[in-house]
Amino acid sequence: MSNHYHLVVRIDHERVEQWSDYEVLKRWTQIFTGPLFVQRYLDEDQRDSLSDAQLGMVDTYIELYRQRLCDLSWYMRVLNETIARKANAEDNCTGRFWEGRFKSQALLDEQAVLMAMSYVDLNPVRACIADTPEESSHTSIAKRLEKRRTSTSKRSASTPPKQKSPAQQPEPYQYAQQTKSQNIALRCEISLSQLPVAPLMPFEPTETLPASIPFSFEDYTELVDYFGRTETPGKRGYIHAKTPSILKRLDMNAEEFISKADELLQTFSHAIGSPQKLIDLAAHKNSRYLHGVSSARRLYGEGRVA
Repeated sequence: MSNHYHLVVRIDHERVEQWSDYEVLKRWTQIFTGPLFVQRYLDEDQRDSLSDAQLGMVDTYIELYRQRLCDLSWYMRVLNETIARKANAEDNCTGRFWEGRFKSQALLDEQAVLMAMSYVDLNPVRACIADTPEESSHTSIAKRLEKRRTSTSKRSASTPPKQKSPAQQPEPYQYAQQTKSQNIALRCEISLSQLPVAPLMPFEPTETLPASIPFSFEDYTELVDYFGRTETPGKRGYIHAKTPSILKRLDMNAEEFISKADELLQTFSHAIGSPQKLIDLAAHKNSRYLHGVSSARRLYGEGRVA
């Protein structure tokens, strides 16, 4: 969007815990400069020159970096700083770019994931920036549809596949100015732009993959199409006779789903999910009330509990 963005992310603690110590250091130093003795540890020719005290510090940094590599706050810090650098460079100015710290909401179940994804994917359509999801920029559904069209056209073509060109050697890292107190300076944009782009999480209704979206892509596109064609709550009109099967399968109220189209993030507070999930979370936090329980009861097809 023009002044903000939304992300739906999965924090994969299990995967990070399985990384080797070397993998943790390698990933972290691709983003941040890191202390000199960590860089020397990654170089086999210089590793033996480290003292026992420095090797002990390396172990300490490994555990610290492992935590940060699956920390949402650190992820947002890197992303927002990179965007701010580029925006300030384009405007030829310096200073603070973002209004404040990011806000996050936990998605407690499959229904919450479905609501959040469709909300984010249809944001440009609702804001009249794009006419259709496939024409919108910077959305996952547009990228998925484009990839599917490209793969279909490749399969139907009769020409043999092209040989892959040799991978270009990345330019040497350019170091950003380093903060002496924290020693965690973010690398420059040239270095960051050469990192491989992570693929979007796949759709897998059978949930055989450890990290996947538990729906079929066809069901999701049907929902987004249905959701996108329905008028906004202020001018809602009628509910389509053919409710997407995914809403029926998840026992969700289609009319309530649509009515929350433009106010999903405001309807719920720190978490989105079924009434029971919200109640469990409130109990875990030792809180007497969690905003959004009433809306969840309507949305999930549950009546008001006495």
